[in-house]
Amino acid sequence: MTVTVIIGAQWGDEGKGKITDILAEKVSWVVRYQGGNNAGHTVVVGDKKFKLHLIPSGILYDSCVSVLGNGVVVDPEGLLGEIDALAKEGIVITPDRFKISSIAHVILPYHRALDLQQESSRGGNKIGTTGRGIGPAYTDKISRRGIRMLDLLHPDRLRSLLQQAQWDTIVPHSGLVLDAVLQQYLALGQRLAPFMVDTSLLINQAIADGQSVILEGAQGTFLDVDHGTYPYVTSSNPIAGGACTGVGIGPNRVSRVVGVAKAYVTRVGEGPFPTEQCNEIGTMLQVRGAEVGTTTNRTRRCGWLDMVGLKYAVRVNGITDICLTKLDVLDELSEVLVCTGYRLPDGRVLTAFPLDHDEFAQAEPCYDVLPGWQSDTSGVTHYADLPPNAKRYIEYVSTMAGVPISLISVGSRRHQTIRLIAAS
Repeated sequence: MTVTVIIGAQWGDEGKGKITDILAEKVSWVVRYQGGNNAGHTVVVGDKKFKLHLIPSGILYDSCVSVLGNGVVVDPEGLLGEIDALAKEGIVITPDRFKISSIAHVILPYHRALDLQQESSRGGNKIGTTGRGIGPAYTDKISRRGIRMLDLLHPDRLRSLLQQAQWDTIVPHSGLVLDAVLQQYLALGQRLAPFMVDTSLLINQAIADGQSVILEGAQGTFLDVDHGTYPYVTSSNPIAGGACTGVGIGPNRVSRVVGVAKAYVTRVGEGPFPTEQCNEIGTMLQVRGAEVGTTTNRTRRCGWLDMVGLKYAVRVNGITDICLTKLDVLDELSEVLVCTGYRLPDGRVLTAFPLDHDEFAQAEPCYDVLPGWQSDTSGVTHYADLPPNAKRYIEYVSTMAGVPISLISVGSRRHQTIRLIAAS
């Protein structure tokens, strides 16, 4: 029995979808533990590309049960659209293969409207929300006025809860009508009712029976509402600690924490980004890495690998090993830079990640310069066959992070993967 948490070690978009898909081949359960359909995981199988937003990546294996845990906020309309889209690709989702926590909170139309309204009101201080209603849904949850999946099965209760949403004041110009929303979400609830269960009970029973489980996070460490680059963060806890509360298992059940990190760094939306390259290097990384958001289609900002941030991610997540993705994107470079510290205007150099937003915003990166390998790695499947300088880069990252690198991705397809215990 193993319980593996898979987390993003940067600002999300590290390739968690592919890594979850690779590791899910030999597990019985894949459970998403936080976030909503503001996330996007792209998985390539053969000639098909699957873009998943809520449904865990394990759904592509017949032997695996995929689960949305209680920590997820569910957009029922978006979820059913995803189920229908997968069915057209031959992935038929049935209640024996897919489960939803009956106490997961629901995203409603007024959450989306409020999300867009709040972002617009921020003017020049936008945080880069996707506008999917995730933040307002989590706000209602914490304010104890949220609506949960099981509430969609009880008409009188749902009406009462909707009335508490203060329709005339929360989004006055949305055009939403309570009765119309009530009928729509009762119908959505009936379609999703066969999938609703006590997922905490199911997962704990599976662990007790010796079955292997993956707990899949969305977004990344620096978007964590507690430990990320606040206020430019998401509204939940993508770090490994969020997996226990988002699924309903004890911390002593977790046996492995896999941190997924790109060989460089990307960020979507607003906020400081010390190693960002607003030049030909950044453009090259964006083009070669196809750095466009799965959910938003926004171009990702690109920069050099930041070891200050990666070491911070190792610490706050308890990462046991790293999966390094998109190594092949660096193939053409004659040299590769890695940030090892932040220089502040007063001359101080920080080697620990700063919690003060102003310090982080003013940070100038200090770089180590490593030789590039200028050789195509996209077809390499064994570590020994990598160019010597590529191996030096991997060994450098592992040594600096203080944990082994267990897997290297050199392309989007399943076979473009190098498995190893440690780079040695």
